[in-house]
Amino acid sequence: MTSRQIQYLLILIFALSGATGLIYESVWSHYLKLFLGHAAYAQSLVLIIFMGGMALGAYIISRFGLSIKNLLVSYAIIEGIIGIFGIIFHPIFQFTYTGSFDYIIPLLGSPSYVHFYKFFVASILILPQSILLGATFPLMSGGYIRNFPDSPGKSISLLYFSNSIGAAIAVLISSFYLISTFGLPGSLIVAGLINILIAVIVYGLARNLKQNTNKKVVRKADQNWKLLILCAAFFTGMASFIYEIAWIRMLSSTHSFELMLSAFITGLGIGGFWIRSRIDNLKNPARFLAKIQIIMGIFALSTITLYNFSFEIMAFFMDALDETKRGYVLFSLASHSIALLIMLPTTICAGMTLPLFTFILLRKGQGEQCIGQIYSANTIGAITGVLFAIFLGMPLLSLKGTIITGAVIDILVGLVIFKTITSSVKRNYLAYVSLSLFILIIGYSTNFNTKRMASGVFRYGIPELDSKSEILFHKDGKTASVSISNWDNKQLSITTNGKPDAEITMADGLPPSQDESTMTLLAALPLSVFPDAETIANIGLGSGLTAHVALTSPNIRLIDTIEIEESIVSGARYFGEKTNNVFNDPRSNIYIDDAKTFFSTNQKKYDIVISEPSNPWVSGVSNLFTREFYNVVKSYLNDDGILVQWLHIYEFDIDLLISVLKAISEEFTYNPNRKSKKSG
Repeated sequence: MTSRQIQYLLILIFALSGATGLIYESVWSHYLKLFLGHAAYAQSLVLIIFMGGMALGAYIISRFGLSIKNLLVSYAIIEGIIGIFGIIFHPIFQFTYTGSFDYIIPLLGSPSYVHFYKFFVASILILPQSILLGATFPLMSGGYIRNFPDSPGKSISLLYFSNSIGAAIAVLISSFYLISTFGLPGSLIVAGLINILIAVIVYGLARNLKQNTNKKVVRKADQNWKLLILCAAFFTGMASFIYEIAWIRMLSSTHSFELMLSAFITGLGIGGFWIRSRIDNLKNPARFLAKIQIIMGIFALSTITLYNFSFEIMAFFMDALDETKRGYVLFSLASHSIALLIMLPTTICAGMTLPLFTFILLRKGQGEQCIGQIYSANTIGAITGVLFAIFLGMPLLSLKGTIITGAVIDILVGLVIFKTITSSVKRNYLAYVSLSLFILIIGYSTNFNTKRMASGVFRYGIPELDSKSEILFHKDGKTASVSISNWDNKQLSITTNGKPDAEITMADGLPPSQDESTMTLLAALPLSVFPDAETIANIGLGSGLTAHVALTSPNIRLIDTIEIEESIVSGARYFGEKTNNVFNDPRSNIYIDDAKTFFSTNQKKYDIVISEPSNPWVSGVSNLFTREFYNVVKSYLNDDGILVQWLHIYEFDIDLLISVLKAISEEFTYNPNRKSKKSG
């Protein structure tokens, strides 16, 4: 093979490597959703551990990379080990899952101990592979530059582009084809085999390449500059993932998680590709970087305004498309296009920054170890951004405040770099300060339209609730954004990320809503079969009406309601006397937890368990319709206890219905000859 052909092959291989990395991240989130109890927690934890492991892997290579004789051989070995980990992950998870819920978690007692244990075990399950994945970028980049030392900036940019584009495509393939075709274990095996194939090919190439063995650093970079660039890499990584978490929540009313993640990574890849042919010819890369940082913050602020228009675009497609399989494909493409429209300007800028950071230090004579250092600092910043957005930004600052925080970070990074370069840029510096402040004021003064956020445009094609409605409550919680809508002073409804979960008629003399019959019967039916029941576990608060009705029974001495999102509890209080038993009756307890963890921790048994989650296609809900969940529930029912499962026949297909009924039938059997009065 010619030198050029080998370069192209390595770039293609690194795209496949990026693809397998995102397949692992996507599949791990499904596995850990079963273990942790909610998709939002699983996705966040996977992202944190995934990025944290990658940061550690990159740091290790930055410390010891110069002592490695052949970086590409080491890269091949690590790819092979990653593949082996992928193939054996499923049996390891099964063993861990069963042992944890059957033996370990029941012994821990304290909910805090249980949460610590679950997050610790989840980390152990995916951390080793994440560390190895983090080592691949500096190993491949360093090995590529050693063998092809011309145009290092272009090389870094192309490798970053190929890895990102491979990841963006893999997110879609994994979600829309791979998992449905091969299942979770099969998807991991496919990814593992690809890693092993990569290892074999790269090992064969690396053994025959005559690499440049001159690894001496020409000169030491100015330590102040090095510290500045590493700090900039940290803070821009933090800002980028603040955007990602905020955008995922912001667009969750109209998009799937995978479509949004793919759009985010696509922008990063495009940024790397755009800068590839320009980076080596930049006279002042630091000045160019400063401009990109400021522009990125300005673009991020503009998404606040763009978001309000996205509902009109989605409503147009909903009205134009038929409810068919082809229509769903076009709907998915439209969703992806809207996500790209909002994310691309900012993420393209973000995609330029890592190659620029690395190139600046390479030009200053820092050597190949700076590749791992930059990558590590950037990913540690990303972890910080995820933690900030979930635990501080969203609950305290709301979506808008979270995005503004990220934008301010990027703009400040750009201004600091600008100020550090030379005094001759004072005019431009002041211009950028003025422009940034102007855009910041516009972003701050632009409010998200909560009527649009609660409209359910992705279901009804209506971009905004009509003038007869009023939003009484809206809160961005850790796992969802919750709204309470007042409809012409007649009905109140509670929505989660735009999806209505319960509606109650509040005005006297009007018929009850359709939801009220469902929520009432969920309590009345099991009590009619089992009138002597004393204890109930109610999974999912909703409006609170089901628990409210159950508490009208004088025989009930305890109802434990388990709700994953605290904002739901705050919102449900608006239903007032219609559901006040659940809040005021001393027999009622509300726990903020996932059901499996609650049952395993508290070790209580109940006469009745009522499960009334949202639709299975809603993020974080599908695990409440699995055989694993029903197996857990069965263990916490008293003898002759009753499970009441609400199934949403609407927006269901027959295959999904059969899968849920099969899961239930495998754990619960019907015995018509039972003599107990408590049979059901």
